[in-house]
Formats: sequence, structure tokens, C-alpha cells
Amino acid sequence: MHKLEDRVNDLTRNIIGDFEENRTIDEVKIYDHPDDEAIKEIVGSLRKIIFPGYFRNKDYRVYTLRNNMGMLIEDVVFKLIKQISIVLRYNEKYVKLSENEINIRAEEITFDFMNKLPKIRAFIETDVQAAYDGDPAAFNKDEIIYSYPGLYAILVNRIAHELFLLGVPLIPRIMTEYAHSKTGIDIHPGATIGKYFFIDHGTGIVVGETTIIGNNVKIYQGVTLGALSTRGGQSLKNKKRHPTIEDNVTIYSGASILGGDTVVGRGAVIGGNAFITKSVPEGAKVSIKNQELRYKYDASLPVEKKDFDEEESWFYVI
Repeated sequence: MHKLEDRVNDLTRNIIGDFEENRTIDEVKIYDHPDDEAIKEIVGSLRKIIFPGYFRNKDYRVYTLRNNMGMLIEDVVFKLIKQISIVLRYNEKYVKLSENEINIRAEEITFDFMNKLPKIRAFIETDVQAAYDGDPAAFNKDEIIYSYPGLYAILVNRIAHELFLLGVPLIPRIMTEYAHSKTGIDIHPGATIGKYFFIDHGTGIVVGETTIIGNNVKIYQGVTLGALSTRGGQSLKNKKRHPTIEDNVTIYSGASILGGDTVVGRGAVIGGNAFITKSVPEGAKVSIKNQELRYKYDASLPVEKKDFDEEESWFYVI
């Protein structure tokens, strides 16, 4: 037992010694970095505020809406001010400010954001309606609010997007990556999304930072709204790299639409697995033609070939 303890102590010294290389990953600034758990708690509390009749805080022994909301809002405000005051120093224009000045600015941003909640709620109401109207499998709107990953990803994006617009570093991305981990849907907080947005199924969707999505857009699983190339790295920062999707567009599963100059026109329908790098006109229907499937049979397996012949097992899906 003593020998094992010595080995653990030696191992601890070796690993701590590895922290002294002065690399990015070696930084130990516990109070200078945002708390991702606190940010996740903020997302959860904001969800309760946005859907007050669906997600109540069971820790609060109060039974009136006003008292419950007051406590929730106070909790979110306190946590947001603290986390925003930490991350503001990542922005060069705040580096030279005093601690008091940083806190004042963090408080201003927090209240600016909280005053956006009615707007976020108005948009989310349209998203719930779009999901219900667009999915015959939806039993009712409660099912959508409680269980649809697409709606959850949209909700978190709408929250994070408002913080992004207010110039808050890090926190918006932590929020959307938390939603990504839960849903498999990756929407950058910089993406601009209109009303009545519906994500059906959703797993594997990627929406890039400079994407613009209009109203009444519906997208399915595996869709990528991405950049043509990121080889330029940081030189591409703040440039339009991702597509614009206009109103009333439907994009089916597996489609990739790439490039900042690419515009999918109003009312267009993009078929599954389409790969698009040029603009699509209004009302167009884009699909892949003559996709080939080939069947081969292994004589060692007990599978009845029936009427199929290997030479005749080609057919086309349009």
C-alpha cells in the first residue's frame, strides 16, 4: 500500500511539473475564466423564464408567478453579471478598465440582454408553431416544448445570439456548444435566424457564424450551412463566409450549402444530399439525378437472390 502511495505522489509531481511549460493549456486562472457550469445553469433558468408554465424551479418554495419569476430573474442577473465581468477582459477595449468599471459595464449588458427576453419569447412562440404545423408526428405543442431537440437548439441560439450582438465574448459560444452536446445540432451564436424556424430531427446540422436564415425556413437532419473554405484562418474573421437562406425555403437531409455569396432564393426546395456552392433562384427545386445503387451477392451467404441478377442489379433513384 505504501509503495502505491509513493507511486501516486511521484506521478502527481510529474504531472504538476508538466504544468510549468508556459503553454496555453498550462494557465491556472480559476477566477479569470468563465464558469461553464454557471453558464449552463443560466441557460436552464432562462428556459424556465421563457416557458414559465412548463419548467418551474422546484427549489423555490413559492407558488405565485410573480414571486417565482422575481427569484429566477434575480438569480440570472446575479450570475450573468459575474460571468460577463470575467469574460469582458477578453475584449481588448475593456482590458484597461478598472474592476469597478468592468462591473458597471457587465451590469449594463446584463440588463440590456434581459430586456430582450420578450423579443426572444415572441420568436420562440413562432418556432413552436412552425414545428407543430410542419410535423404531422407532433402530438401537441407540449410535446414539442418538452422533447424536440430542434426547438431546444433554436432556443439556446436565440438566447446566445442576443448576447453575441451585445459583444459578450465566450459565453454565447459556451451556450450553443452546450446545446450542441445535448442535441447534435451545431448553430453558431452569430447566425441570424428569422421567425417560424423549424428543425426536423436535427442531428448533424451545422449552421455557420455568418449564416442568415429568413422566415418560415425548414431544415432536416445532416444539413450543413457552411463555408467554402477556412484555409484563410483568422484572415477570414468578420467576412461573410456562410450562405443566406431566404424566406419559405425547405432543405432536406444531408444537403450542404456553402459560401458567403451563395443565396438560396425565396421558396426554393433543396433535395437531400445536394451539394450547392452557387446561388439558387427563387422557387427552384434542386435535386440529385441518377444516383446509382449497386447490389452484389456473396455465394457463401444463404440469401435467396430471387429475380435479381448481379448484372441487372443497377437502378436509379431520382
